[in-house]
Amino acid sequence: MTTAPGRRSSTFTRLLRHGFTDASAAERLLDGPALAPVRSHPVLLDALGATADPDLALRGLVRLAEAQPDGPQELLSTLVTAKPLRDRLLGVLGASEALADHLARHPLDWRALVTYEAADLHPGVADFERDLADAGDPVSLRVAYRRCLLSIAARDVCGTTDVAQAAAELADLATATLRAALGLAGAAAPEDAARCRLAVIAMGKCGGHELNYVSDVDVIFVAEAADGADEHDALQAATRLASHMMRICSETTVEGTIWPVDANLRPEGRNGPLVRTLSSHVAYYQRWAKTWEFQALLKARPVAGDPELGAAYVDALAPMVWQAAERDNFVTDVQEMRRRVVDNIPRAHLDRELKLGPGGLRDVEFAVQLLQLVHGRSDAALRSGTTLSALASLAAGGYVGRSDAAQLDAAYRFLRTMEHRIQLHRLRRTHLVPEAEEDLRRLGRSLGLRADPVAELNREWKRHASVVRRLHEKLFYRPLLDAVAQLAPGEIRLSPEAAGQRLEALGYADPAAALRHLEALASGVSRKAAIQRTLLPVLLGWFADSADPDAGLLGFRKVSDALGTTPWYLRLLRDEGAAAENLARVLSAGRLAPDLLLRAPEAVAILGAPEGLEPRGRDHLEPEVLAAVGRADTPEQAVAAARGVRRRELFRTAAADIVASYGTEEAPAHPDAGALVDQVGRAVTDLNAATIAGALRAAVRAEWGDTLPTRFAVIGMGRFGGREQGYGSDADVLFVHEPRDGVGEEEAARAASRVVAEMRRLLQLPTTDPPLPIDADLRPEGRSGPLVRTLKSYEAYYRRWSLGWESQALLRAAPMAGDPDLGRRFIELADRLRYPAKGLDEAAVREIRRLKARMENERLPRGADPTLHTKLGRGGLSDVEWTVQLLQLRHAHEVPGLRTTRTREALAAARDAGLIGEPDARTLDEAWVLASRVRNGVMLVRGRAGDMFPADARELAAVGRYLGYGPGHAGEMVDDYRRTTRRARALVEQLFYGA
Repeated sequence: MTTAPGRRSSTFTRLLRHGFTDASAAERLLDGPALAPVRSHPVLLDALGATADPDLALRGLVRLAEAQPDGPQELLSTLVTAKPLRDRLLGVLGASEALADHLARHPLDWRALVTYEAADLHPGVADFERDLADAGDPVSLRVAYRRCLLSIAARDVCGTTDVAQAAAELADLATATLRAALGLAGAAAPEDAARCRLAVIAMGKCGGHELNYVSDVDVIFVAEAADGADEHDALQAATRLASHMMRICSETTVEGTIWPVDANLRPEGRNGPLVRTLSSHVAYYQRWAKTWEFQALLKARPVAGDPELGAAYVDALAPMVWQAAERDNFVTDVQEMRRRVVDNIPRAHLDRELKLGPGGLRDVEFAVQLLQLVHGRSDAALRSGTTLSALASLAAGGYVGRSDAAQLDAAYRFLRTMEHRIQLHRLRRTHLVPEAEEDLRRLGRSLGLRADPVAELNREWKRHASVVRRLHEKLFYRPLLDAVAQLAPGEIRLSPEAAGQRLEALGYADPAAALRHLEALASGVSRKAAIQRTLLPVLLGWFADSADPDAGLLGFRKVSDALGTTPWYLRLLRDEGAAAENLARVLSAGRLAPDLLLRAPEAVAILGAPEGLEPRGRDHLEPEVLAAVGRADTPEQAVAAARGVRRRELFRTAAADIVASYGTEEAPAHPDAGALVDQVGRAVTDLNAATIAGALRAAVRAEWGDTLPTRFAVIGMGRFGGREQGYGSDADVLFVHEPRDGVGEEEAARAASRVVAEMRRLLQLPTTDPPLPIDADLRPEGRSGPLVRTLKSYEAYYRRWSLGWESQALLRAAPMAGDPDLGRRFIELADRLRYPAKGLDEAAVREIRRLKARMENERLPRGADPTLHTKLGRGGLSDVEWTVQLLQLRHAHEVPGLRTTRTREALAAARDAGLIGEPDARTLDEAWVLASRVRNGVMLVRGRAGDMFPADARELAAVGRYLGYGPGHAGEMVDDYRRTTRRARALVEQLFYGA
């Protein structure tokens, strides 16, 4: 057929105006023979232009017209004269390529769209059962199922039904299909059907009356023996029937698959029997079921088979469901399941995941289910398996704020509609938002977004996802604040009992105290209370995500009481998002950091400063400390100022460590544990060195002014000299002096001794600041020797009397305070001992080994588990350090890289020099880093040093969280520690002891 150029140009323009993207192809199809009777009818282009994808709708219509067995006249005449049919048919063809394929294979099924024309008439299970009744085999059942699906999709895309009704209809169709499939299975094996009573329990979205277009249908099977039948035979018969029913629904043919039937929610999952008796189900749930299994039972609904047995199943298990929130680790289990879902999303899909990603459908469902389990114990109105119905009931009962519920309802409906339209296109099970422009355009238009479908779709999707993410936290905590603040009269609120239940379920051990804190923080009409009511919903969520929510909330109240009248405090938390989350993490991670903060609450400003969580080096700290000492009037005031700086910087270091270890919403947890240990070691060492320098300056000024009669230096030893200190480390030191010109030996010695005594006195003065113990036991002759010696005395002693362990101890010697030239010359002296020119002879090696073995036998505390003692235990710090130090003593004279005070640097140098293999070096390094992290974690959590894992379960969990283990995984942490240190100990036996 030829078309005049003018007419063609006009048609082309009209097609573009009606939304066609390929106007040339559309023009050819319209001019073809299939649509000849209606091509010029004015309603056709308008109807096609109203679809989600006019090009797709037109192609589908041409295929359908060409497939009509008696010609297209009936279809086309009905199409132009009956608007409901026209809208439904073209709407489906423009949204679903898969249903267009079905219509091309079964060209008369379009007549099904004439049924249920009234807008308020929706089919139910009985209607679908009638539509499926003639299906006598699996293939015809699939065809009939798709025909019913066609009618649901038609009403859905045309807006006759909303998303909730469409999901309910899909669940009803699934119910009818399961009944039909079970009927086919029974007809194929009537002897099996006679032996048993079998009930099919729908779970998941089918059970909740909120099914997707393409979704697994989750089921559980329960069976009993028919009268006179043997139970074992009956269960076997029921298993065969259930398996056959599943195959009928799941197998793929030319007509596609109905949907997979998934029975993995049954007791023991895939490892458990497919079918159980009711008593077996009850016994399992009473003894073995996990929290998530009771959460799944929220949606359990009998749908097929023996109705009395199905009802008995639900009646028997329902009481257990509503007692699940009283189980140990209830919220931990639920939160862990949510984290596991998110963690299993491929990173490439995270931003496109509509269901499981942050702000996705599962966030809404989990939040609603958690609140149902908590409050449904005492309020039967909440016991709905349908998410939106349950949400409405939660709002009506005051368990969720009405405005929050309305926003969440709208977001959930939008996201579910997106999910439906994505799946409807090709009838594939997916929750990923497509990336192709044409797919996004079709999706946007299907949702009524026409001006700029792609841009509008992305904007609306992100907006609703953001609402879900925000309300996911607010949902739990805003009603708690409303309950205690009581600002708006007449509002339905949580009762004190319900509020306590919710706090307890969210991990708060003392709900009554938590409610008192909330009331103190959020009540009233002041600006302070108003800002607190804005902050607390999110803060409480962060507290609940920790191992000790009660401590976090109590700490926040104390800080707020101390700083609440300070103008910048609440403004900092409100306007600097990182500051609020950092504060929540710090306050709930243990005792050390909150104790440091509460002694000087103004240090909270560190948490919001751009570089606030970057520990400061010695070159910045020492001038500040010395300046503060110089301004003080007395030695006590001077050291108090120095210790104040140390307290602030210790808080900065601890806060940085905690935030990096826990991670935040903006930044994931730090993946490099070794880097964190090194950062803490450097920072704590530097601030301790600066504090000692300040104490030395204060001690000298008190009696001698600016110049001491003798040159004086403090030499760091052990972890202090190695810059490897932890939060609870002592400062191991040696004191060395050298008389100034014209000063006698005796006068210089008296002055040096008085300085040492005064330094130790000042640093040990009882204050609220954390102590800095000075340990000089590594000096010559140990505790029996003088505290301070001249450089010549050290040289004479080391030349004549020093033992092997003293040379080994000097491996970590480094100048820390005082006269820099004297410190340098002491290190030159130390180098001759610690890096012997010819290494060690075998006698010296044997002596070191003997000392190490003796230490293992004598110094491990009585009753301590040698596999869990981080310092002296097997594969712990001492094992790794002595192994590395033996390599240094033997080879540092020829390997310059070994001449370092730092364990990890020396280990890396030994590896690079070929003295130890790469895998072995990595094993020792991992053990040393892990033991160091555990010691730091124990100090952060308990507020006091310890070399063992805490015995208290909550403290152990807090150490686990610091190390990166999620809730409920403390046992895994201990197992990993034993495994790591066991491998290290095997290497120590080989490399150190020569076994």
